[in-house]
Amino acid sequence: MNKFKEKIKILTCDDIRRILYRLTHQILEKDPDPQKLVLIGIQTRGVYLAKRIQQIIEELEKIKVPLGILDITLYRDDLTTIGHNPIVKETIIGFDLTDKVVVLVDDVLFTGRTVRAALDEIMDFGRPKRVELLVLVDRGYRELPIRADFVGKNIPTSNKELVEVRLKEIDRKDEVILLQEEDRIPKTEDREEAI
Repeated sequence: MNKFKEKIKILTCDDIRRILYRLTHQILEKDPDPQKLVLIGIQTRGVYLAKRIQQIIEELEKIKVPLGILDITLYRDDLTTIGHNPIVKETIIGFDLTDKVVVLVDDVLFTGRTVRAALDEIMDFGRPKRVELLVLVDRGYRELPIRADFVGKNIPTSNKELVEVRLKEIDRKDEVILLQEEDRIPKTEDREEAI
């Protein structure tokens, strides 16, 4: 397994807070009737982001929109390659999705395969009027024709980099970090020789 090293901090706690307020305002501008909205967070960090957005909507609109939790493990297209005993977390959608505007929330949009799996699973819970995708970070490198409706930050990356979202609910702090393979980071003396 490749080792990764922190390259740069992309978002701070304050940045994430501001972005979530901005994204929530964008949701409400596009869908002004919050009675028709439902939020579904993709396990794990998408769930915590969805809960924060739910709280912001409640603060702004004085209404608590329904919140669902989605685990896409059994819907993955690479399920047979991830091991014999994949860890399956809970999916909780205790409401009908028929004719609702579903805002699907995830932390990072990369290849699009997680979103594809999430869309397959959502359809098992009803036929929404529309599904919109909200991501904190879009890092590019799509393998499927999927794009987000609401994007916190676009971060162009190479395929040798990782975007790591840390949230205080599970990571004890809020930040987004860009990681790079350790052997890909030029050493100081290598950079000086190249100059």
